Amino acid sequence: MNTELVTWGLLALAMASALVAGVFLTFSDLVMPSLRRADAAAGSAAMQLINRTVYRSVFLVLLMAMVPVSVVVAIGAPLLSVGEATPWLVVAGGLYVFGVFGTTAVGNVPMNQTLDRMPLAGAEAQAYWPGYVRGWLPLNHLRTLTSAGAAACYMIAAVLLAQGG
Repeated sequence: MNTELVTWGLLALAMASALVAGVFLTFSDLVMPSLRRADAAAGSAAMQLINRTVYRSVFLVLLMAMVPVSVVVAIGAPLLSVGEATPWLVVAGGLYVFGVFGTTAVGNVPMNQTLDRMPLAGAEAQAYWPGYVRGWLPLNHLRTLTSAGAAACYMIAAVLLAQGG
């Protein structure tokens, strides 16, 4: 095993997870609080447009590409000679797959799809909006924390591996 190459790969995974966390943090800290303060027509319409745009984004590619990579790393780590980095890689994979992807697939995406089926800024979307924000935002906080946690775990594993651990 080329330890230096694996270390750089783990740092790349840390960066990718951190980028995903940054997008989620932006929504938790800036976007959703702003949309919540807007009237329901403006907030729901803006989120409908954001949700329609995300399907054609680099962010979605990164979000989804990290899933199989995280699975392979988490399963492969115990099989390779990565020493003290092994548990960090297993935890990183679990955080990303279950915390980020699982929450997205089971929570945020169904809510987004429900909102998307409604007429843009229509009465139905406006009525749905307050409950949408109340449910969607805590799930996004969870995605923020778990993607940041995965990034930290990948970084710690890279440092341990580079130190020979």
